[in-house]
Amino acid sequence: MDFPFIQVLKNGIVVELDYIHPQEQDVVRGLLNVVIVEDKTYPQKQPLSPAEFLAYWLSKDAFVVRTSVQDATRKPKEILGAFYLKPNFPGRCSHICNAGFIVQPELRGQGIGRFMGEAMLLIAANLGYEAVMFNLVFETNIPSITLWQSLGFEIIGHIPRAAKLGDEQVIDALMMYRALR
Repeated sequence: MDFPFIQVLKNGIVVELDYIHPQEQDVVRGLLNVVIVEDKTYPQKQPLSPAEFLAYWLSKDAFVVRTSVQDATRKPKEILGAFYLKPNFPGRCSHICNAGFIVQPELRGQGIGRFMGEAMLLIAANLGYEAVMFNLVFETNIPSITLWQSLGFEIIGHIPRAAKLGDEQVIDALMMYRALR
């Protein structure tokens, strides 16, 4: 596969999807920590240290969506979203991958998540994965559930009382799956 992938978003911004560069890791960790503190979509309770981020997000393949050189309206390149892709299980089950996605809060709804989701499916298949499984999609995360279902994911499980949010709300989570072959 040739990187970067180029896309024009709904708002006209030209973006590129590429492997994360070392100098972008702190920005992505900062964005992930913003999402964790929002307390709506990720299971972690506290922001991740650099070592925790390395173990969680950078253990296999990691990608970013950044503004493109072709987009003269924004300089320098800015990270708009990111995702990781890694085996969901070890050994004999490592042909099933898992992925996690984050988008800058002010840019949600602009098509960045869909662009990353569609690209992830292509990349995962190209890397030899046979399926994608999400273990914990909070039931309150309607935009993600809607996106994944539109990309062919099925709900294969329901985890009662899976997450305890900061406001004492306890919510269920879904397990979602899509075969790639």
